[in-house]
Formats: sequence, structure tokens, C-alpha cells
Amino acid sequence: MSYALITGASKGIGKAIAFELAAKGYDLAIVARSESLLQQIAEEIKARYNVNIAYLSIDLSTAAAAQEVFRWSEENGFAVSILVNNAGFGLSGAFESYPLEQHVNMVQVNCTTLVQLTYLFLPRLKQQKQAYILNIASSSAYQAVPYLSLYAGTKALVLLFTRGLRHELRNTSVSVTCVSPGATDTEFNTRAQIGPKAMKAAEKVIMTPAQVGQVAVESMFKKKAEVIVGVVNKLGGFLSWLLPKKFVESTTAKLYQ
Repeated sequence: MSYALITGASKGIGKAIAFELAAKGYDLAIVARSESLLQQIAEEIKARYNVNIAYLSIDLSTAAAAQEVFRWSEENGFAVSILVNNAGFGLSGAFESYPLEQHVNMVQVNCTTLVQLTYLFLPRLKQQKQAYILNIASSSAYQAVPYLSLYAGTKALVLLFTRGLRHELRNTSVSVTCVSPGATDTEFNTRAQIGPKAMKAAEKVIMTPAQVGQVAVESMFKKKAEVIVGVVNKLGGFLSWLLPKKFVESTTAKLYQ
């Protein structure tokens, strides 16, 4: 069976996607920072599903990370037919309240490493009879979000890059999908330092990683271009397009300020 390579697979949505694909019989190559969590997930999946699973502990915010992941895959002979670019994190608050290094690291993980991995693995994916690229963006990709400004910008890049690449590859064996979750019960909110107002607003619409993972995998295999996960999030995406930008930005700013 061919391999699915998943970044950010140690927890949250990435972990859920790993379990979804293992249940479908795919061998897995999972990547994240925490070796202990990767080992734990590998043991859980091996105990439940009859698939091969390998893991690599690496910091994807480093410039050489994508090349190291690709080299690891090549050296182990993984026949990758699914590339899941899920790794990412956010920073909530005033842009200038964080050191520049943290912003650069976020752009590296959310955008640069994603682009590098896509570029490196694309020739291998095109050799497969059927292959998939699944990029995880965010519902924030559909509008500017003050006090989550750069994060929203990185996810907008993921969304637009995915759509453009999908068109370029329309006559190949590679299908490209972008999935944009909204509020999800993961450690993202803690790491991003999301404030109580935004957390309270998300309580009624928050989804589990398992729910998002299932939608993401189903959408990928259905070869959809882009999917916003959740009815309320879909409505929010439509309203952000319909309503004046100044109104949308003022409204979201009140949640994250």
C-alpha cells in the first residue's frame, strides 16, 4: 500500500487524519516535533490497524526541515501518494507584541515549509496512478483578522496557493484540496494565546479534531477544491465576502483584541 505523509501529526487534526487514513489501509509516515507523542500515536495505530507506520521528530520551523523530511522519505523508500500539509500554529494579539523571530517561525511552518514539501514531493506524487495533496488552512483565510493578522495572512496564502496549484495540475494524477477548519478543540488556542472573548464566541460552534479529520479526508478523496468545515463557518466565510471589509474587520478585532 502506498504511504500518506502527514505533518503536524502528533496531536489534533493531524492525528485525526492519521487515524482516518490508517483505517482505510494506508501506510503512514508521520512528522512532528514531539518524538514521544509520535511514538505513542504509532503504537496506538499499530495496535488498531494492520499498517506500516514510521515517524520523524523534527522542528518544521527550521529552513532545512522540508529537505530533511524529503530525504528521510527517500532513504526509507516510502511510495508517497498522499501529502498532508497540516502543521501550523498561530499568534494572537498585537503584531508588535511578539518578537520578530516568532513571526518568522510561524511563516516558515505555515507557508514556506508547506511550499517546499509540496515542491519536493510533487514529482513523486505525479508518478502515482492517483495522488493527493491536502493542505489545511483555516476559516480565517477568508478575511483579514486584526490581532490575528499574520496568521490569517499565512492561511490565505495556503488557500490561494492550493487553488492555483490545483488548476495547474488538473490534467495530472494529482488532486489538490484545501480544507479550512474553524474553531477546533486543539492546543492551537493555548499556543496562540487566544483570549476569553474569542474562546467564548467559539464555544457553540467548536468541533472536535476527529470531526474535522473525517471531513478533511472525505473531501480529499472526493477531489474537492476547497472546503470550509462546519455550517456556521461556511456562513461566516460567505458573510465575510458579502459584507463591507471594514465591518468584518472591526467585528473580528473585538474578539481578539
